[in-house]
Amino acid sequence: MSQTLISPLAYVGEGVELGSNVSIGPGAVILGPATIEDGAWIGPGAQIGAPPEMSNLRQNTAWTGDLEHAGVRIGGGAVIRENAVIHQGSYRETTVGASSWILARAYIAHDVLIGEGTTVSAGVSIGGHCLIAPRVNIGMNASIHQRRIIGAGAMVGMGTPIARDVPPYAKAFGSPARLRGVNTIGMQRFGIDEAEVALLQQRYADGDLLLDEALELGEGSPLAADLEWWSTQHDLKPLQIEPEGR
Repeated sequence: MSQTLISPLAYVGEGVELGSNVSIGPGAVILGPATIEDGAWIGPGAQIGAPPEMSNLRQNTAWTGDLEHAGVRIGGGAVIRENAVIHQGSYRETTVGASSWILARAYIAHDVLIGEGTTVSAGVSIGGHCLIAPRVNIGMNASIHQRRIIGAGAMVGMGTPIARDVPPYAKAFGSPARLRGVNTIGMQRFGIDEAEVALLQQRYADGDLLLDEALELGEGSPLAADLEWWSTQHDLKPLQIEPEGR
């Protein structure tokens, strides 16, 4: 690990494992336990590894070597921009997936799992225990209620409060948030066939947001694993569909 990539004004505490080619900017603080994988970029002022904001847990002082809680993991090639805040997990590692972007001033609470290739825009707040699948795009200043689930490839509009679960490849925005079609461009970029895009769009339009019956997908469809993951989540509470004509 080349120390030239770590600003002398950054603080990297005990229990922090750094991969190769990790960059850490001035004023950044990383507290253990934490794992920063190869090629991650941590911007100036980023705050990673403070204890969970839970009143029943001890607020340990990791900077004195008092390590506790379940850790943070930043995946390979992830970018954590200026003044982002990521807290320790209480029972599992708070995780930012490989090649994800966490933009300036974003807040990621304890036990959140963020899949690879996801973008969390500036000012977004994600409450504890949330599951964010791969390739999700969350717009500026959106807020995600604790324990919510967002399926793969979904898009959340800027400023949107998400208090229910968002199905895979859905577009959600407004207050209250409503499902407003599917992320067709994202699906096409992921190599999903146009017929399958139309099939999922129709299924959502028909009100089947739980995907209780399997879609008939082509062999090797990249959509299959994402829909399977969604269908196996427990106690889903999907957001409502925007009424026609609005």
